[in-house]
Amino acid sequence: MVQGLYDVIVIGAGVSGCAIARELARYDARVCVVEKEEDVCCGTSKANSAIVHAGFDAQPGSLMAKLNVEGNRLMYEWAKELNFGVIPVGSLVVCVSEDERSGLDVLLERGRANGVPDLRIVERDELLQMEPHISDEAVAALYAPTGGIVDCFGLTIALAENAAANGAKFLFDAPVSSVCRDGDVWVVQAGDAELRTRAVVNAAGVYADDIHNMVAAPDHRLRIVARKGEYHLLDTTAGEYVHHTVFMLPSAMGKGVLVSPTVHGNLIVGPTAIDVDDKEATNTTAEGLAEVAAKCSLTVKDVPLHEAITSFAGLRAHQEAHDFVIGELAEAPCFFDCAAIESPGLTSAPAIGCMVSQQVAERLGLAKKPDGAFDPTRPGVVNLVIASFDEWDALCKQDPAYGNVICRCCRVSEAQIVDVIHRNPPATSLDAIKRRTGATMGRCQGGFCTPKIMGILERELGIRPQGITKAGKGSELLVDEGRA
Repeated sequence: MVQGLYDVIVIGAGVSGCAIARELARYDARVCVVEKEEDVCCGTSKANSAIVHAGFDAQPGSLMAKLNVEGNRLMYEWAKELNFGVIPVGSLVVCVSEDERSGLDVLLERGRANGVPDLRIVERDELLQMEPHISDEAVAALYAPTGGIVDCFGLTIALAENAAANGAKFLFDAPVSSVCRDGDVWVVQAGDAELRTRAVVNAAGVYADDIHNMVAAPDHRLRIVARKGEYHLLDTTAGEYVHHTVFMLPSAMGKGVLVSPTVHGNLIVGPTAIDVDDKEATNTTAEGLAEVAAKCSLTVKDVPLHEAITSFAGLRAHQEAHDFVIGELAEAPCFFDCAAIESPGLTSAPAIGCMVSQQVAERLGLAKKPDGAFDPTRPGVVNLVIASFDEWDALCKQDPAYGNVICRCCRVSEAQIVDVIHRNPPATSLDAIKRRTGATMGRCQGGFCTPKIMGILERELGIRPQGITKAGKGSELLVDEGRA
């Protein structure tokens, strides 16, 4: 159990929380991240569009606009340091009638006001060259070359691993039940652990309002609504159907249904946008998936939805003002919110990490570590999909387990799985291995490789088969004989 007095406790191990922890690790500080789930990247950060937004949608002057543009710039820099996948494919916002053209002009001016570089309007002839499958009704589009796609799992895990390598601690299966002040420190009850800290950062995603309201004055209470989005994920055989992220014109409920390639070579289509009361409502529905199928055809024709290999739903942390809620709470000294981080929260995460860590460091008087004491780099996980035959051969000579392919669909070897099991934070469940290596994410969705991965987990962790889970406690894949 993680114990002792900390300088900072970060509640939530999503992309924002892990970015904050990574940046706090630059300081001479004792940092602990507490997470209610069994791994990092288990909430909003794992179930989203995985888009690097350029920054033309947010209102000029908003915190969302500022951090989106800065996060976009940092994303490509951090990818080089931390070895996660990001590709600047560019984005297109398509209008399908002359009546909508004014909407493109609004976004163009808004983007320029936000400082988005190289925005321009492309007319139908050029648009058709850029995207041969664009809708027959499309008349023009806003083109943002700084838009991109990112491995949202890889980003979050890279941040966590780098934070841990630089001294941050992680405590999993530790839902926060109370936060209260005791003299000059905060006491955080996280699972069975009672933790004491000089400062708290609330990065709890859709539950950030619950944490905020534990310490806020009655007139400063926060309400976050879970906004549900459903998606189709298509096989890699459809991955090049579009070459850019293709958006509809945005509405009050969000950026609409997009069609986009992914860094893993798939095609993603979605999401819907429906506010729900249940903050665990990540089930898909026939109605939602039908809506995605109908709306995607407005911008891209004949999307090969028959090549879908799975569907999923994610929840965004929406609040009425539609801006990020970041900063120290006036009536709660050294309690910092990082709340209502909805789209473009993934893109903004690097900038959020820098902003919040600086706020906390200034408030606590933290000193930067001496030169050389912070390592900003993180070794990536081997990717056999992009490895040449000679590179793969060299890996096999180094470790024959690289030649034992466990996941055929995504070409993941035993050596890669063993690697992530023994990293910090470790991958100790089927889903944790999936997020780090891609195993089980292909056409068969784990039908072939799941038993093999279970065997590796059993061997490497020294546990009984009945202790192996899909995603932590309550998701055991096997039960003892004789039990229902």
